[in-house]
Amino acid sequence: MRPSPKQWTDEALELRIRSLETAIEQWAVERDLWFDCSCKSHLAHNSGEPGSPPIATVLCLGGDLYGVISGEDAEGHKPSFFEMIAELGFEYENNDGSTIHFYPTDPEFAAALEDYFHWQWVCGLITDDTADVYHELYEQFSANPERLQRLEWRDFEVLLFRLFQNQGFEAVLGPGRGDEGVDLRIIQRSPLGDMMTFVQAKRYSTHRPVKLPEVQALYGAAQLDRADKALFVTTSNYAPAPRRWTARTDGFMELAGAEEVVKWCAGARAGVISDRASLVARDRVEKLILAAARGTLGLIVHDSGGWNITDNWFALILKETKHAALLMGVPAAVLDHDGYGQIGRHIPQLDPSTLLGFQSENVWRAKRTSDGGRVRYWDGRHLWHAWNGQPCHFNLLD
Repeated sequence: MRPSPKQWTDEALELRIRSLETAIEQWAVERDLWFDCSCKSHLAHNSGEPGSPPIATVLCLGGDLYGVISGEDAEGHKPSFFEMIAELGFEYENNDGSTIHFYPTDPEFAAALEDYFHWQWVCGLITDDTADVYHELYEQFSANPERLQRLEWRDFEVLLFRLFQNQGFEAVLGPGRGDEGVDLRIIQRSPLGDMMTFVQAKRYSTHRPVKLPEVQALYGAAQLDRADKALFVTTSNYAPAPRRWTARTDGFMELAGAEEVVKWCAGARAGVISDRASLVARDRVEKLILAAARGTLGLIVHDSGGWNITDNWFALILKETKHAALLMGVPAAVLDHDGYGQIGRHIPQLDPSTLLGFQSENVWRAKRTSDGGRVRYWDGRHLWHAWNGQPCHFNLLD
């Protein structure tokens, strides 16, 4: 049975990681090996979706420390490094020659760390339009309400914005600063007339209750601009005075705390499909493959690379928003080669057999970015670009 991550607090996990990183640096400094080296989180180094087992930290290295870990260890430092890491409860592996990944060996700690890293990654998804692709956006906060307090104040506002949209409201997100005490405006359309609600969001710690002047300020702004209702939302709770005062507003003013936000997250989670392949209809995928086979550009993305070789990878864009995309792997077909299959050119395989790849394990998410009109998709392993329709060179000779 999977160990419960609840036995570890986020603070304790962070301290354990810092202790590991400090120990690595001190060990290397004492042996005059700490040159061109640094430790960073996998998210900071990679920015992709975290995997399993979790990578506790990434050691980016060069110089003499690289030589020690890669086997060029004339002075015999490596055994003591291995022993120190093992005593701290970790193991490591050389990832790509320039980075070392460290993994926890204790299953309970690993489960907690995996959950924590996933939460950190989810926080980076709190943007205007990713929720239809990432169901984890709501899952994390419905299961871990204490993490609402750890959001940045702006991320909390954006999270509420997405939650209200999920409930079917039109929502307008304020600028964040200079909003005159109104963070969101919610519009409920009705044949009998639209209803406007002003929302103020406060990401407070649990020991800091919302007090009466803050609630009264929102009430005054809503009355002045003739809103129909006012809603105050906090990750904390309310002092007795604002609750008594709100009860006298005849329903114009409402108060919502962390408990309500968690319920909204749970409801939103239920409305987002977790099976990635289920987010796109099968006949839609067939049409996309056919269109790509006929030469429609912009549907296939490509990446190339390899360790001492040049290989090619292709994917089909199933769905995309401003910040996210859903990709499906497409096999690389050999167009021509040197007679041995070692050097030649690849093209994406686009025929009826390509549809066999439309399965959950071959469908994944990627972050979408645009810079100067050039769109990129990053999934943590590949940086995808739009395929230009030309055959791609490969060289598999090591």
